[in-house]
Amino acid sequence: MDHSSHHTGTAHDHAEHRAHRGHGLGNASWGTAAKATLHCLTGCAIGEILGMAIGTTLMWGNIQTMILAITLAFVFGYSFTLFAVRRAGLGWKSAVKVALAADTVSIAVMELVDNGIIALTPGAMDAELSDALFWTALLGGFAVAFVITTPVNKWMIGRGKGHAVVHAYH
Repeated sequence: MDHSSHHTGTAHDHAEHRAHRGHGLGNASWGTAAKATLHCLTGCAIGEILGMAIGTTLMWGNIQTMILAITLAFVFGYSFTLFAVRRAGLGWKSAVKVALAADTVSIAVMELVDNGIIALTPGAMDAELSDALFWTALLGGFAVAFVITTPVNKWMIGRGKGHAVVHAYH
């Protein structure tokens, strides 16, 4: 049966729909949630490491350094989504709305967990960039944040929220 009359000049790839079944409403897969979390974690890690490095190098206090690191984590976390949906043709205003909807909860949970672990690890807040404790606490915090944020993203994607809103654009 020829289905070409149902489409207006664009190819329709049913395999692509099957590959994206876990995105959106319904039961999101763990793989989809892990990919969304890893995407978020990458931006957060870049921003947070950069913020910690800048604050430590400038000999800022713990609070100022943490504020910078968290701010940059959000900036880099949002920017990954923002540039992806812009590349897909979305205007700036719409792209910002999608990035905020897709990543805010994920980044917030990740930052809360990661920075909580750093703050609760004895000596980590005073460690220098050259100290193993600095990197152990930071990377351990990222690992725990990934484990805790993945089920949050799975729940949100399964309800058509969070990272699920991005999939309409790729």
